[in-house]
Amino acid sequence: MNDFSPQYNNETIISTSRLTKAFGKLVAVNDLELQVMRGDVFGFLGPNGSGKTTTIRMLLGLIRPTAGRAILFGMDNTYQLPTILQRIGAIVETPVFYPYLSGIDNLRVIASGSGMTSGSINDRRLVEVLDIVELRSYEKLAYRKYSLGMKQRLGIAAALLTDPELVMLDEPTNGLDPAGVIEIRRLIKRLSALGKTIFLSSHILYEVQQVCNRVAILKKGNLLKQGNVAELLASSQQVEVRMSRNEEAHYALHLIQQVQAQGADWIANAHIEQNSQYQEILIIDAPTDRSAEINALLSRQNLFAAEIHPRAGSLEELYLEVTTQGNPPGPGMEALTPARPMMPEIQSIINPSAKIPGNGK
Repeated sequence: MNDFSPQYNNETIISTSRLTKAFGKLVAVNDLELQVMRGDVFGFLGPNGSGKTTTIRMLLGLIRPTAGRAILFGMDNTYQLPTILQRIGAIVETPVFYPYLSGIDNLRVIASGSGMTSGSINDRRLVEVLDIVELRSYEKLAYRKYSLGMKQRLGIAAALLTDPELVMLDEPTNGLDPAGVIEIRRLIKRLSALGKTIFLSSHILYEVQQVCNRVAILKKGNLLKQGNVAELLASSQQVEVRMSRNEEAHYALHLIQQVQAQGADWIANAHIEQNSQYQEILIIDAPTDRSAEINALLSRQNLFAAEIHPRAGSLEELYLEVTTQGNPPGPGMEALTPARPMMPEIQSIINPSAKIPGNGK
C-alpha cells in the first residue's frame, strides 16, 4: 500500500506526497514531494513545460491530481479547499482588468467580487496594497495606460487584498523589460519582509537566485533537487586563479592536481579556462574559504598569483549540472534524482493494458 501522508508541522505551509498529474499518456507532474516552510521565498524552477503551472493549479484546487496529496496549512486541499484559499493570494495567469477603469477602481471591483464589503477599512486596504506594489501615484491612471510591469504589479496588489499568508506567483517576470524585472524582484523582497511566504515559479534562474532562500528544480515533471540555496550553491563553489603567464597557469594546474591526488579531498576538480582577454585562468572546484591555503600552496613553489578570488556559483550552473545525466548529487543537497518509478496505478491509467502487481490482473 502506498503512503500518501505528507510530512507536516506547524511551520510547514505546503507539503505534497507523491503528487502526480497525467493528461492521457502525458505525465505532466510525476511523484512530486515538496516542502515549503513558513517565511520561505521558495523558487519553483524549471523550463517551460516542466510542470510548474500544473503543480500550482493542483495546489490551488484548479485541477485534480491523478494521484497523491497536497497539504496546505495542515489541511488537505481535497477536502478543505475553501478554508485554504482564504489564506492564499495567487496569480496563475495574467490578471484581467477593465482597461478604462483606474488602478484603484479595478481593485474596488475585485474587492467587491471577493466578498470584501465597501467602507473605510477596505479603502485603507486598497491604499496599503497600492503602496506595497509602488503604484499609489498611479492609482487614478487608466489601466490601459499602465506599462506591462505596472499591470503585473497591479495583479499582485489584487492578490494581496485579503492580506494572505501565502502568495503564489507563476512566472511574474514573463515578458517584462529589465526595469520591470527589477521592480518585481524588489516587490518580492518587500513582501518577504512583511512576513509573507512566497511561492515563486520561474524559468529565469538568475532572478530567482536574487530573492529565494529555498528552491526546487523540476524537469519534465520530475523533481531533481530541493533545498536551501546557499547549501545548493556551496556544492559548486570555485576559486579562480589568474597567473601572470599562461605557462604558469598550466604549472599551477599540475601542482593542484598533484595535491588532490595526494589526498586533499577538499579539491574536487581543477581545469583551465580562457577569459575574454584570452588569458588562461585556473579554476579550482574547492570551498572559497580555502583561497588563502591555495595561494600559500602556490607560493611555496614560487608561483605567485596575479589574482585569486572566489567564483560564486549560480543556479544556472547548478541547473545545468543536475539536468545532465550521470552527475552525482553534491554535498548539502537533498538528492531527489533519479525520480522514483511511476506508480503502478498511474501506469494503469496511462496504459490500461498494463498489469498492476498484486491486483490479480
